[in-house]
Amino acid sequence: MIEPVSVQPFSGLAAPTVLQVIPELETGGAERTTVDIAKAVIDSGGRSIVVSYGGRLLGELEAVGATHITLPVHSKNPLTMWSNIGRLSKIIRENNVAIVHARSRAPAWSALAAARRCGVHFVTTYHGKVHDGPNLKILYNSVMTRGDAVISNSEFTTERIMQFHQPTSPVYTIQRGSDLERFNPQNLVPGAPEAMRVRWGVPANVPCFMLPARLTRWKGHFVALHALQRMAEETPAHLVLVGDPQGRDSYLMELEAGIKQAGLEGRVHLVGHCDDMPTAYAAADFILAPSIEPEPFGRTPIEAAAMGRLVIVSNHGGACETVLTHFESPGQATGWRVTPGIIREVAEAMRAALALSAPERDAMGRRARNRVMSQFSLSAMCDATLQVYSDLLRE
Repeated sequence: MIEPVSVQPFSGLAAPTVLQVIPELETGGAERTTVDIAKAVIDSGGRSIVVSYGGRLLGELEAVGATHITLPVHSKNPLTMWSNIGRLSKIIRENNVAIVHARSRAPAWSALAAARRCGVHFVTTYHGKVHDGPNLKILYNSVMTRGDAVISNSEFTTERIMQFHQPTSPVYTIQRGSDLERFNPQNLVPGAPEAMRVRWGVPANVPCFMLPARLTRWKGHFVALHALQRMAEETPAHLVLVGDPQGRDSYLMELEAGIKQAGLEGRVHLVGHCDDMPTAYAAADFILAPSIEPEPFGRTPIEAAAMGRLVIVSNHGGACETVLTHFESPGQATGWRVTPGIIREVAEAMRAALALSAPERDAMGRRARNRVMSQFSLSAMCDATLQVYSDLLRE
């Protein structure tokens, strides 16, 4: 069950139809947020339409009551993008759409033109990296700052938007929210985490680190692999890599070869995509997010924290907003932040995590969940987004 919206932002207004546009509905923060906001709009009395090329979250989107329309909005082909303007304009007019919300650059260019053609409000959410060059790239990305309202997913992203785009529209920082009903240790099916460890091939009596991320180099899989190799003789810990390559088969083969070369066969597990992430977090003891490039926000730290799990993250990007360390908040730490790409520091943080007593781990896990509840809830994210919609409609 997804958290309900806690406010009624459309009070006194005609219930709006909101059209969200995103390339595909595969796994990821932008895709998950699309489903969450679609449900929030419906729960508030509005109608929700999503245009994408489809994906594994399509069933979940339709289950919350949203309408999905399949278009090739994932394409960066200029002719296809031009054709999408007419297609989106037709959808806007036929469905009396009041707000168009774009969540990625290629479809945003088409959505912007369609919204302007139809005279409706245009909103963007900047989910991805804010590039600092080259100039052509900055120009291409600038569509994400051309909305009547611009939503940023972290303070880090907001700072870079202001630095490299100087938008004239208001920018709202709305951090990603975690579904506290779905990511709740009390709602786990009894025995499910233990069964998942068995499927992974991880023995019940050994520590387990998990790195949940699609298989792409910048997520830091090799950093985690070599950190475990560095401490392999001092601990029987296992490492589970959750995520699929999404077409990066050469990187998958490179990881398989790296595991063999490191002598960690049987201790590092490539388990593919997982639909039940709450159980996966519960099955692991500690969570790794050692990205070598800054995450604009990053769902992993707050989802893990919501499950009471401790996280080791790279000290850059949105992770600096979500994970508290002992150095900045003595006695209030919720995890560790390490220098990006420095294997030695990741290994040291892993040792520190393993050295905690059970009561210390439990106390840190409770602090982590409490912080998510107070600052990174799904309802807070949905409320803030719907308030942006409401303010535009009232104008």
